[in-house]
Amino acid sequence: MLQDLSQAKHIQLETNLPPKLPELWVDERRIRQVLINLLSNAVKFTPEGGRITLEARFLPDQETSSKAQKFLQIAVTDTGIGIAPEHIPQLFQPFIQIDSALNRKYEGTGLGLVLVKRLVELHGGKVELTSEVGVGSCFMINLPYIDAAPSLEKSSVSPSTTIALEQPKHETAPLILLAEDNADNVVTLSTYLIAKGYQVLVAENGETAIALTQSNQPDLILMDIQLPKMDGLEAIRLIRHELNLTSLPIIAITALTTEEGRDRSFAAGANAYLSKPLKLKQLNGLIAMLLKQSSAPDSVPEISDNSPMALTSE
Repeated sequence: MLQDLSQAKHIQLETNLPPKLPELWVDERRIRQVLINLLSNAVKFTPEGGRITLEARFLPDQETSSKAQKFLQIAVTDTGIGIAPEHIPQLFQPFIQIDSALNRKYEGTGLGLVLVKRLVELHGGKVELTSEVGVGSCFMINLPYIDAAPSLEKSSVSPSTTIALEQPKHETAPLILLAEDNADNVVTLSTYLIAKGYQVLVAENGETAIALTQSNQPDLILMDIQLPKMDGLEAIRLIRHELNLTSLPIIAITALTTEEGRDRSFAAGANAYLSKPLKLKQLNGLIAMLLKQSSAPDSVPEISDNSPMALTSE
């Protein structure tokens, strides 16, 4: 996934994995996202011609209240810009920008490392970091394991089969269906929306989006246009005509910002149109506006080309 980006910067990617690694009882999708976040950051903050290493090693058994616990450490080491010691504690706080000059050069939401820490801790592990300015950084995640593959009933370290980000406790919180197949975007958007008080349901393709719409009746849909199996435009059309959900607010999202794409989105039945990369504050305002309109007696009107809801993030 990162090969093209690293090659563009002439960064050497290396792996150092010992033989006979244990099987980890984890939420595969979430731990994959952890590794993607760490490796993506390493590529982003490593200058051209640098080196990034992904390695794993066994840690000494650690005593717990009941028995010794085994841990596997997965480390991502880079020769990047490094992090000052006084800034390290801020890295794991949401939406914190530790250096305005760096953030003008390296764009991001400030959510990646927050999610890494949260997801690793949900697995019973922890995150460690060593760094030196101008030399590089090493992010380490320590995950518990047992020697034999556990069963659901007997494992004392197994997380739930799907670790979900903590949803709002209020049952009346609006439910947003996020139809998006990019893992980075799913984590960033769902985390932000949950922090804003919404419940979030994720569909990775158009067919799933339709099925979840029918079974869960979301209050609003964020529909990426470029989806596998069935694209977002076709999914919107079927939601409107086959499911007959004419008043359900739908925001079309696409990385391809063209007038034709916007027209096709509205023709399919979208209420609003946003282009990537999304501005989260702008997205939140648009969601609030559409939800307010949908709660009115009349259905949500279709948005014309000249409407302020036909927005791009450029």
